[in-house]
Amino acid sequence: MGVVTADPLQPDRAHPERPRARVVATLLDWYDEFARDLPWRRAEATPWGVMVSEFMLQQTPVNRVLGPWHEWLARWPTPAALAADPAAEAVRAWGRLGYPRRAQRLHAAATAIVTEHAGVVPDTVAQLKALPGVGDYTAAAIASFGFGRREPVVDTNVRRVLQRLEDPSGERPPSVADRALALAWLPDDATTAARWAAASMEFGALVCTARAPRCDDGCPVAAQCAWNLAGRPEPAVAPRRPQDWHGTDRQCRGVLLAELRHHHDGRTRAQLLARWHDATQAERCLASLLEDGLARESGSVITL
Repeated sequence: MGVVTADPLQPDRAHPERPRARVVATLLDWYDEFARDLPWRRAEATPWGVMVSEFMLQQTPVNRVLGPWHEWLARWPTPAALAADPAAEAVRAWGRLGYPRRAQRLHAAATAIVTEHAGVVPDTVAQLKALPGVGDYTAAAIASFGFGRREPVVDTNVRRVLQRLEDPSGERPPSVADRALALAWLPDDATTAARWAAASMEFGALVCTARAPRCDDGCPVAAQCAWNLAGRPEPAVAPRRPQDWHGTDRQCRGVLLAELRHHHDGRTRAQLLARWHDATQAERCLASLLEDGLARESGSVITL
């Protein structure tokens, strides 16, 4: 007969502190005290500013986004301002943020906002998901952070926090069930729900991290965490090692795009390919940039 363990998040007489609502309240208090002062979280941030931040933060650390975000909003404070410029200017301004197709998609989304929503960022998940480059997570994040809507916002950090709180193994695989779990934790009040979305994300980024969680010196809910109470077991499957960036097609594409960004009048194919040590790889990466629409070839000149 297996051992039956109590659910640390369900109320019981011995542990009245364990309901989800108490954990939520504790982490909201933590967020009020320890959250980073990020410009897209401030009261004066516009939904467009929130949208720009969400595009920039995809697979890019916060510290690399701060400068470009300010520069972007100073140059293009509204979707209409961005849509009025060519997409190549968006790619050029993206600089070293990586994954430049995000700039292309953000420009396309701005154009759609102008043509379909009179230049105003839509405030529902359904309308946001209809925009180019906006998926489930980004739509929920813009609706929550930009408009204060009650939406489950599930990124890698939130998923990890909720999994550890609920699951002693701390390694439930990502699935559509993540949304149901996030909804179970979501406060009923829209304003509180929006704060909780930000708080759970920030907590996962600063305390409940993947590699070095601060269970002993920074976690205010360690006593309610199923994974912590189970002894913080190692995952059964080791996490994948990230691919080395050096020498990859991604690095090569970045070098070619950087060359085009610095030469507004364009470069010849020979000049561009000379920027990379492997001619075959450079040809392949240039072909992919042209196919993706991130570069254009006109006669003997290649430009953004």
